[in-house]
Amino acid sequence: MMLVDRDYKIMQELSRWRFALGRHIKALADFPSIRTTDRRLSILTKAGYIERKKIMYGVPYMYTLTAKGSSLIGKPEVSGKIRIEQIQHDIAVLDSVIYFIRTQNISLAEIITEREMHGLDGFGVRKHHPDYIFKNVQVCVEIELTLKAKARLLKNVENNFREYEKQIWIVPDTEHGIIEIINKSMSKYTGVELLPLEVVQDFVRKCI
Repeated sequence: MMLVDRDYKIMQELSRWRFALGRHIKALADFPSIRTTDRRLSILTKAGYIERKKIMYGVPYMYTLTAKGSSLIGKPEVSGKIRIEQIQHDIAVLDSVIYFIRTQNISLAEIITEREMHGLDGFGVRKHHPDYIFKNVQVCVEIELTLKAKARLLKNVENNFREYEKQIWIVPDTEHGIIEIINKSMSKYTGVELLPLEVVQDFVRKCI
């Protein structure tokens, strides 16, 4: 097959995230329609550069980069394992990326992902990183769908305050415990913002 620039862009983005849905790739690679997106993804899948997975009922096909695709773009091969408990979170992460690209004029080149930040930490180092950052303006973004541990959430807010000028927390309207903690953090730290997940999802649903 003849690869074009858009194919390389798809593979580059898949190397930066755990996976992507077709609608995410449509937006990230600037396809004119979901039909043309699906057609190209099918070609890349058959050629062995990407893999299509159906893991959870109600969730569309998820696309990941294969070893062949990683080798082609000069990226280290990463585990293709998708954790079921992480799927909705990772979908929300990419939805929010599209939201900021379209509403804040942020480019993909300005974004550093959590995966890339862990890669820069070095072997054996495991520290908390936000889901992604806007490197040129020192803004970090955190998607929090369920409250796991209050102390850990508070610590992450504090660490983000030390590292970044602004931190944006994207949280569902139904997660009152998380919202309460973030609202209280606003009075203690500057640069803390709260964005409802539903606002992000509604925007992406309408624009794609």
